[in-house]
Amino acid sequence: MASHRRPKPAGRARVSILTGVAAAAVALSAQSGAHADPTPTKDQVKEQVDQLNEQAEVATEKYNGAQAKQQELQKQVAELQDKVARQQASVIEAQGGLSEIAGEQYRTGGISQTVQLMLSASPDNFLSQADALNQAGSTQSGALKELQEQQRRLDQDRTETQAKLGELEATTQQLKSSKEEVQGKLQKAQDLLNTLTEQERQAIRAAEEKAAAEAKAKADAAKAEAAKAAKEKADAERASRDNNRSNLSAPSSGSSSSSGSSGSSTASAPAAEATKPAAPAANGSRAAAAIAAAESKLGSPYVYGATGPNSFDCSGLTGWAYAQAGVSLPRTSQAQATAGTQIGSDISKAQPGDLVIFYGDRHHVGIYVGGGQVIHAPKPGASVRYESASNMPVNTIVRL
Repeated sequence: MASHRRPKPAGRARVSILTGVAAAAVALSAQSGAHADPTPTKDQVKEQVDQLNEQAEVATEKYNGAQAKQQELQKQVAELQDKVARQQASVIEAQGGLSEIAGEQYRTGGISQTVQLMLSASPDNFLSQADALNQAGSTQSGALKELQEQQRRLDQDRTETQAKLGELEATTQQLKSSKEEVQGKLQKAQDLLNTLTEQERQAIRAAEEKAAAEAKAKADAAKAEAAKAAKEKADAERASRDNNRSNLSAPSSGSSSSSGSSGSSTASAPAAEATKPAAPAANGSRAAAAIAAAESKLGSPYVYGATGPNSFDCSGLTGWAYAQAGVSLPRTSQAQATAGTQIGSDISKAQPGDLVIFYGDRHHVGIYVGGGQVIHAPKPGASVRYESASNMPVNTIVRL
């Protein structure tokens, strides 16, 4: 008959161990949960992405500067190498002339002129030859000095070329480092954006598009106001000129009329002076052309290192826009900050067409269009658009 014994109850020691393990597991779970980083909100992600994009733009301007320097150094090295080749040819030519003189001396055996005179069958002929030899010695001395000078120039050019080659190599390495830094920042920004839902990403884009539309409306209003003021001024000047012509053509009779005419002439002089057209702003027509060029690229994507015509970075856009107006600007925003007259950082004093340089290190630039707005290539992942200048810290305003 089968045995139905009851299982032996677990010992107290074993129960205590199991209970302790379970408690420890619960405690560790609670502790890890307490220290887990909370999922960032949409606004926090946007703030981090904006910071990364700004850092990427700083690196982009370093990249642009290194690229411009590399191109200039490559040009200088090519010119120096060509100069060294020409100098080398001059040295070889000078060496050839000295070789001919040395060969002639060897053929004469280096016999002293006194011995040659004693052995000469015609002393008169020898004396005339000796004079020629003295002249040849002078020529040899001049040729030697010329060779030494040519060799000195050659050595100097070679040294300068080697220095430029070393500088070019360092610049190339800087270019590579800046490019890697840009790409790294952009990848981190994209990874952060990928943590958001599509709906959240669309909300960020919609907010930026709304702000750009509002900035455009303000810029358009400022442009319309400026056009209205210009028309009113032109109308007033035209009316004043017509009035002056009428006064000049009015008939004069008698002394009183003459006196009146004189008074009228005296009165019209200040009026003519007052209606004299004001001198146009130094950047007037060029500014209008540059703004029109930049506006034609609204919606073009920001691409680091790009200078148009289909994509731009910040300084690439300003440089391209002003090039369409016949003005050449340096490549980077930092260099563009010194391309004209700096008029301070008060945006209320800016005129359409002025360059507005942003941030303490001057790593961003846009074109002022009026109404407190700029048009610029803002950041990676965005497009050329209008934006309030007050959204970024203004470093300086530059009038070209």
